Amino acid sequence: MSRGEQRSRRDLLKATGALGVAGLAGCVGGESSGQETTTDGESETTTGIGNATEASEDAPTPTADSATVFHAGSLAPPFSAAEPEFEEKYGVTVNREAKGSVASTKKITTQGRSADVLGVSDFRLIRDMVVPEYGSWYAVFATNAMSLQYREDSPGADEIGPDNWWEILSRDGVKVGHSDPAVDPGGYRAVMAVQLGKEKLDGQRLYDRQTYDRIRDNMTVPTGTETKLEGQLKAGKLDYALYYRSIASQSGLPHVDLQPHVDLSKLNRKYAQHYEKATVTAGGNEYVGAPIAYGITVPSVAEAPVRGAQWVEYMITDPGRRILKNKGLIPKTPAVVTKDGDVPARVAKHAEAKTSVGPLEL
Repeated sequence: MSRGEQRSRRDLLKATGALGVAGLAGCVGGESSGQETTTDGESETTTGIGNATEASEDAPTPTADSATVFHAGSLAPPFSAAEPEFEEKYGVTVNREAKGSVASTKKITTQGRSADVLGVSDFRLIRDMVVPEYGSWYAVFATNAMSLQYREDSPGADEIGPDNWWEILSRDGVKVGHSDPAVDPGGYRAVMAVQLGKEKLDGQRLYDRQTYDRIRDNMTVPTGTETKLEGQLKAGKLDYALYYRSIASQSGLPHVDLQPHVDLSKLNRKYAQHYEKATVTAGGNEYVGAPIAYGITVPSVAEAPVRGAQWVEYMITDPGRRILKNKGLIPKTPAVVTKDGDVPARVAKHAEAKTSVGPLEL
């Protein structure tokens, strides 16, 4: 693949984009990307599924005593809960940075920073922006759904429900917030959810174009990421906020679960074909609607790739899945990893290697 083709693919995050191209999974810093040291003191070879390497005879490199994790804001609750358990298990310090998934990805691809784990709410960001220059593999490990949160004294709060939320949001003077689509998938997904309400599914739409236009007129971007929207609601700066169900379900504020027609939750071909009717242009990129699928990887620029692989393993196995579920996300069981690329052995043994997950190409 030419560099021009790589740039073209990264420019458009398509729901059914080209297959990820395998890249080199080199590493920098004090750890070897070819061999891992387990807690038992045994060495473990990092392998690519379908391209396994033989175990090295060299002595294992000592693991680092810290790990850096860049991640989506919506992953803050489960990753925060996992952090102390992981630190105790491995005797390591975890340094996390939560930001919108697009911004988190750009820390690596445009700012020249390194991280041992990158976790995003849209795996396509890794597929189209990280691979192959900054990594060679990734895993899809969780799903979510869009939801609508509000205050008990929000306009129309005593009337709103799953069958009329669009009518409430279209009223004059109602303020509907969402995060910034240029830095956060939660932002472009909020816009997509509203777009999809006017599109037909099985011959039916939730509302007409006029209602859609009124809702869009009421929508605003008060902050960068979805994790701050609750504070905007409580402060009265917003009446309603569109963001992930996992966040809404953990809050003390009431919320409405949206229909699969618009909530981007269904990981099957019928709904994927419906979701892709929505498109959003933000930050110089065009985003196409697709079922929500979270991705995670150890970038090739990782300084502690062994620790990164341990974190991924933790999140795709029982301890991590339990935390994800408790924090309102839906674990993908088993996780799915790309067939190409140097997938660490400790990750590969807990996942299925595929070229697609549901209707989405990896």
